[in-house]
Amino acid sequence: MRSSPGGMGGVLHVRTPQEMETLYRTWLHQPNLPRDLKAELEAIVDDPAAIEDRFYKDLEFGTGGLRGVLGAGTNRMNVFTVRRATAGLARWLKAHEETAAERGVVIGYDCRRMSREFAEEAGRVLAAAGIRAFVFDHLCPTPELSFAVRALGAAAGIMITASHNPPEYNGYKVYGPDGGQILPDVAKAITAEIEQISDLFAIPALERAEAEEKGLLRWIRSEMDDAYVTAVLDAVRQPGVAEADRAQLRIVYTPLHGTGLVPVREALQRAGYAQVTIVRAQEQPDGEFPTTRSPNPEEPEALELALQVARDVDADLVMGTDPDCDRVGIAVRTGPGEYRLLTGNQTGGLLTWFLLEQRRKAGTLPSNGVVIKTHVTSELGAEYARRLGIAVEDTLTGFKYIGARITAYERTGEREFLFGYEESYGYLVSGIVRDKDGVQGCLAIAEMAAALKREGKTLVDALEALYQQVGYFQEELISRTLPGADGLEKIRRLMATLRSHAIDVEGLRLLAVEDYKTLERRWVQPEESALAEKAGAATSATPRTEPLHFEASDVLKYLFDGGNWLAVRPSGTEPKIKFYLGARGSSHEECERTVGRMRDAVDRVLASV
Repeated sequence: MRSSPGGMGGVLHVRTPQEMETLYRTWLHQPNLPRDLKAELEAIVDDPAAIEDRFYKDLEFGTGGLRGVLGAGTNRMNVFTVRRATAGLARWLKAHEETAAERGVVIGYDCRRMSREFAEEAGRVLAAAGIRAFVFDHLCPTPELSFAVRALGAAAGIMITASHNPPEYNGYKVYGPDGGQILPDVAKAITAEIEQISDLFAIPALERAEAEEKGLLRWIRSEMDDAYVTAVLDAVRQPGVAEADRAQLRIVYTPLHGTGLVPVREALQRAGYAQVTIVRAQEQPDGEFPTTRSPNPEEPEALELALQVARDVDADLVMGTDPDCDRVGIAVRTGPGEYRLLTGNQTGGLLTWFLLEQRRKAGTLPSNGVVIKTHVTSELGAEYARRLGIAVEDTLTGFKYIGARITAYERTGEREFLFGYEESYGYLVSGIVRDKDGVQGCLAIAEMAAALKREGKTLVDALEALYQQVGYFQEELISRTLPGADGLEKIRRLMATLRSHAIDVEGLRLLAVEDYKTLERRWVQPEESALAEKAGAATSATPRTEPLHFEASDVLKYLFDGGNWLAVRPSGTEPKIKFYLGARGSSHEECERTVGRMRDAVDRVLASV
């Protein structure tokens, strides 16, 4: 077995052709292999490339768990890889959590292919290990799984979802007792336990009836749904928004065939939003996502049907959530039949402004408040928060890091959490959940739109006013997919090259390079750096290097003059490399020119891959 760098900064074991062939034969002749998996393997008997893709490695258990294409093989999502991950989790829980067996593990699932089956398989494996499994008996959004872990005092949680990925994907996310996704140190420890399990076909799993009879498999009913929506209403509704304002707002909402329909509709209706139109063609859960090429609200095409409906009913606001309802995409009416899509950075910035302004007006803005965002998220909202004297904290990419900081502050009382957000359309208003929450997001966005409509304004008007107050910002994400073992090697080589040769952007002066793998910021122009002055360092004594206080991660961030920046990292869940571009200027036009120059620089880098 060959080795190459893995997704968590560890080692990815890549099998030899002989090892892949042996595994393929073992799976093919496995007597208990489901028919569909056996047929899939029989169909590729003369296709070495297809065999390699399924068996060249084990599906990696990264910081969020598993995610991959459904199918046969060790590099696929199937009942056997789910059982192995669950058995490893059980081993870790029993070794590190004395009360894990009694407290149990909550398991939720979305509408994707095999989600219900995977959830039940995970429950049966936990039951065989003597650990209680609390499994939803119906679809639930990811944030409700996080809420349920906390509500039941469980030792852990499992969510079966692939978020916004295409239909052929599914995934398995693990949550800690605080309701947040596990962090890299725990993921690494669970991975070590998983790797001790070599025979995927010998993992014990109690039959459902026996597990139920022993009280090791219990079902979560609709009472949890009501408790969750009630908690969202109590936490998110704003006292400054009147019932009449809510009643007058016209909303179009689409769950994009996912889990959001029931909780989002319920939250909006109970809050007083009487004019909510659901996109009927996308109302029912369907893991094939038949009416959209992408169930990802980050993609403009995801809201196409919703925009058609919005024009018919003259809606003020359009909202769509992804399949597991943890992300929200929106569009705002700007004129008769005209709508403008907002980015996650813009929506996050607006929500920061709105929520803090509501607290300020009510006299409830705490002196120790904190807004938390990821380090590849726009400074738009952060800049407004700082002007109010509110602390802003950056984390690594991934909402799990935001959730971890909320938990840390909850324990120490040092800070009061006010809002968390990331550029990829994830928002969190209240710590009742420790992951991004599409239900909270939809209700908060509706509250903001309703308050603005009372003043004769839209979210677009508010966005422009915010730009004029704190400066103009523009961001862009560029992704390149490089699948297979060869793709992983190309990503590794590219990151190594970028560490030794910084990206050159025409017209921008590089000030510093932040390497989150070595946890070091290296100043290229320390004597001229406005960032150094902002940090309070004397210009003449500014060090050429300084530490970064994060967990190690394979990320590079380039800081340019004028508050412009560019970051690059491999995806933690997909075979992609991602470039994040951030511009700041005195106008939209200046930001667009800067982003264009960054885009050209990234294109040159990718042309060499």
